[in-house]
Order: sequence, then structure tokens, then C-alpha cells
Amino acid sequence: MSSCPDSMRHAVALALTALLLISARPAIALDLNALWDFGDPALSEQRFRAALPGASGDEALILQTQIARSYGLRGQFEPTRTLLARLAPQLAEAGPEARTRYWLEVGRSLASATHPPASQTETSRQQARAAYEQAIALARAERLDGLAIDGLHMLAFVDTSPTDQLRWGEAALAIAVASEQPAAQRWQAPLRNNIGLALQQLGRHAEALAQFEQALALRERTSNPGATHVARWRVAQSLRLQGRADEALAIQLKLAQDSPPDRYVFEELEILYRASGDTSRAAHYAALREALAP
Repeated sequence: MSSCPDSMRHAVALALTALLLISARPAIALDLNALWDFGDPALSEQRFRAALPGASGDEALILQTQIARSYGLRGQFEPTRTLLARLAPQLAEAGPEARTRYWLEVGRSLASATHPPASQTETSRQQARAAYEQAIALARAERLDGLAIDGLHMLAFVDTSPTDQLRWGEAALAIAVASEQPAAQRWQAPLRNNIGLALQQLGRHAEALAQFEQALALRERTSNPGATHVARWRVAQSLRLQGRADEALAIQLKLAQDSPPDRYVFEELEILYRASGDTSRAAHYAALREALAP
């Protein structure tokens, strides 16, 4: 057998080196958190669309599910459903995260915080439940803990009684506490807030306060002043509902110094001063509240 010419050996070596470099190159992770601005869904949509030309396969499918979500956050449910229907044929070849995100958005197109109550029929709730349960099953099977939590927390928009909201919140929190995944651990503060609200509606105020205080402690470890402000407000309101007016007042007065002004803080201060008989201060905060009314 004749030996391979030096030029051919050199070309083969270069090709092998290139293949090794390509295989060693880390995959580009799709960081949805960096693209999302939940306060500005239209801006988020622009970011997702800008990322689409450089994406393929599951990444492209995931980006489009988030575009669908941005429509839903603006109450534009028909474009949401149209886009999701167009994506459906790709599911057979998609990976578990892409499929989970798809079913989450199908559920959100049917039942979510942005849906008007009149749109929530028994049929829409049943369809939303089926979609969320599909997403939860996929996420649990693949240990996508953050997405499993997302699905469980969305079931509270299908089952809207405080008892059911408490049940789903506690199920989601159990995953978040047990998980080592950052995407799951980040859910602890909002879940404790939601559990606290359900307990508050059930009249279990001491338990609600405990959840709000834990949510605040978690928020104080982050760099999100807006979320921390809201968490403090929840603690103060819970204190007022338990008759601990002086403690509630001290917190609300501090919150009143935050920027931007918060009409909900002014509302609590109005309630607290009116209950104490200080009608002048109550009127002052009522005027501030009304000036910020939407």
C-alpha cells in the first residue's frame, strides 16, 4: 500500500484540528432573563426578534414562545394563539425545554393574570389546565425545576380560590426549596409572597406575615429595590391587619420616602391615620394617593 502524500496528511490534520475546535466550543446558552423586561413586553419582543436570526432549532423555537408570551402580557391573545399554532408542527423534533415552554405559553394564552374574568369559561380553564399539566409533566421528567414551578404557579390562575392558590403555591415552593438549580431557587420570594396572599385571604394572618417576612428576607439579598419595596409593604400591611398599627406605620412612613412615590403606601398611611383619629394626616395622604391615581 502506498503511503499518503505529505500534502494530504497535512490537509487531514488541519481538518481534524478544525473539527476538534468546533466540538470543544461551548454551546451558546440562551439567556432569556437578559432579554426579558416584563415591565415592557414590546421591548422584550424586539429583543427576541433581534436574537432570532442567530438562532436555530430549539433556541429559535424558544425565542418564538417568548414572543408569544410578550403578546399575552399585552392582552393580545389572538396573535399569541396564531403564533403558537404555527409552532406546533415543530414540537415533534423539539427538545424538552422547548416543548415545555411551548405548553406553558399555550396555557397562558387561555388563563393568566392578564385575562379579563369574563373570558375565563369552564372550557378555557380546562384547556389551560391540560396545557399546564403537560408542561409540568415534561419539566418534572427532565428536572427542569424552574419551569415545573412556573407551571404549578400558573395553575393558581385556573383554580382561583384561596385554598387552591395556597395548594399550588406550596407545591411549587417545595420544589424551589429542594432544588439546587438557580432558576428554581429564584422563585422562592415570589412564591412566598403568593402563599402569604392566599393565607391572608383565608384570614390566617400570623401565617401570612411569616411568609411575607421570609419573602422580604430573600428580597433583601438581591439588588432589586422595587421588589424589596413591595415586600416591605406586604409586611407592613400584614402587621396592620393584625392590629399592630404602630409597627405598620413606622414601615410605611419609611416607604413613603422611596422614589418613585407609591400610591399604595399613601393608601395604607391614610388608613392608619384615619383609624388613629388623625384626620388631617389621613387627608394629606389621601390627596397624595389621588394625585397618583391611574
